[in-house]
Amino acid sequence: MAEKLKFKDMPYERPDADQVKAQLAELTARLAAAASYDEAKAVFLEKETLEKHIDTLANLAYIRHSIDTRDTFYDAEQEYWDNALPELQESLQAWTLAMLQSPYRPDFEAEYGDLMFVNAEIEARSFSPQIVAELQQEGKLKTEYGKLIASAQIPFRGGTYTLSQLTPFKTDADDEVRLEAWKAEGAWYKEHQADLDRIYDELVHLRDTMGKKLGHPNYIGLGYDRMTRNCYDQHDIEKFREAVVKYLVPLCDQIYRVQAERLGVAYPLSFADAALMFRSGNPRPQGNADDILAQGKRFYDELSPETSEYFNAMLDQQMMDVLSTEGKEGGGYCESLMEYEMPFIFANFNGTQGDVEVITHEAGHGFAAWLNRKRVPMSYVWPGMEACEVHSMSMEFFAWPWCEGFFGPDTRKYLYSHLAGGVTFIPYGTMVDHFQHLVYEQPEMTPAERHATWKRLLGTYMPWMRLDGEIPFYSEGEGWQRQMHIYEVPFYYIDYCLAQTVALEFWEMIQEDQANAWKHYMAYTEQGGSHVFTDLLANAGMVSPFDEACLRGICEKASAWLADYDLTGIA
Repeated sequence: MAEKLKFKDMPYERPDADQVKAQLAELTARLAAAASYDEAKAVFLEKETLEKHIDTLANLAYIRHSIDTRDTFYDAEQEYWDNALPELQESLQAWTLAMLQSPYRPDFEAEYGDLMFVNAEIEARSFSPQIVAELQQEGKLKTEYGKLIASAQIPFRGGTYTLSQLTPFKTDADDEVRLEAWKAEGAWYKEHQADLDRIYDELVHLRDTMGKKLGHPNYIGLGYDRMTRNCYDQHDIEKFREAVVKYLVPLCDQIYRVQAERLGVAYPLSFADAALMFRSGNPRPQGNADDILAQGKRFYDELSPETSEYFNAMLDQQMMDVLSTEGKEGGGYCESLMEYEMPFIFANFNGTQGDVEVITHEAGHGFAAWLNRKRVPMSYVWPGMEACEVHSMSMEFFAWPWCEGFFGPDTRKYLYSHLAGGVTFIPYGTMVDHFQHLVYEQPEMTPAERHATWKRLLGTYMPWMRLDGEIPFYSEGEGWQRQMHIYEVPFYYIDYCLAQTVALEFWEMIQEDQANAWKHYMAYTEQGGSHVFTDLLANAGMVSPFDEACLRGICEKASAWLADYDLTGIA
């Protein structure tokens, strides 16, 4: 049983990469020489233990570095892992090939299912020793981007703010304050644009080189393999895109027209006006970080016995770091510390509704990992990224009955803006993915041509945005550079869109019968990563987002709900 340590007490020591390689080589040789399935399985379980240990150490270093990028010890450790992980991949691939060639493969499949081998085949073709140098350089560039974003010190109205700390001003109800905040942030990005352009340009060319070295015409095929796309392909994504443009863009356009009318501003909207849902201000959580965590505890205590046990363990072991502090990386995430059978949640609270969504969204990821924490192989703890995002995005909607405790008098505002935001996010997220396909199809594009491509896509996916140059960076078609995933995890972003589509299915079910919806959610989540995304959905009685009828039906329901929702008395 995993030791129940607090996060701060979890020991970290840099492993010796050569020693780990030797251990993996020895395990691989023993697997190949196994005289029986029992012997092969024993070696397999030893390798699981070793990999859990290495994965936990790497994640401890990553989390502690992202909490404070100025910490010189963990800065050096992150640099170590940027170099070590690509080198270890060669040894891991030798193990993977030995598993694929094992005469006991049918026995492993009978006990653990065949998905571990389906994914192993994808993993095997996504790596070669030929690309180790590129992977190491990619890691360094991703770390450089993260540190650049974390270093932001933006002067604004007599204060100095990080990007996260500036965010509340970007949704301020005062038009002047809000516009000024957008301009201040845009100016910071413009000031650092040469570095942002250089880092991404180098990443694109590195990835293109890796793709070609592994036999692809460009990076896209390798990018799909690195995301372990095991049940859909580029054609399916293109069909999804078409459905988004056909059904969602018109609905979102109507949402923003109503918003412009409510605010008394011109349509199309400026980026600053699009950020303000209500003239009286966007919904804000009541209370401080401790109050939000306390209401989070109440939500999970009352939602189900499983969620109660999980969230209390997170609090007891201090497995969350949620305050926005100087030197901290931006954004939010959930990582697993496999050796301790616990997830960790990283966030940047800033007084906006996003603070509540962290406690529901990231903690939704955490719940899924915790529920499946004892799965073997460890790769079955998490499913693919698109399937993981269903856990988190759907959990946001399950929190609706508890929103009064999070938002108090702003509850009605929140419910409306949460659904509207969930719907309007999908065209943006789909655009992020479309942009990346175009970039990697044409890696020779200049930075200026990439900006022009983003600006053109804005006209297709977000025609409600005014591109007039008033706000530096954003209204010049350059806002993609603030999207961390484009730099750090190419092709990830469409996963959010597929998952949001499924989450909206859960939202529909919740409107009719919360208890029944929760049964479907648990049926989905309890499977962990033991099946591919489309099978996870089918097994839980859900419709695939690749079925055009899915998006069409969601748009009809959401459109009717938003049109009928009572906003009486809310300006």
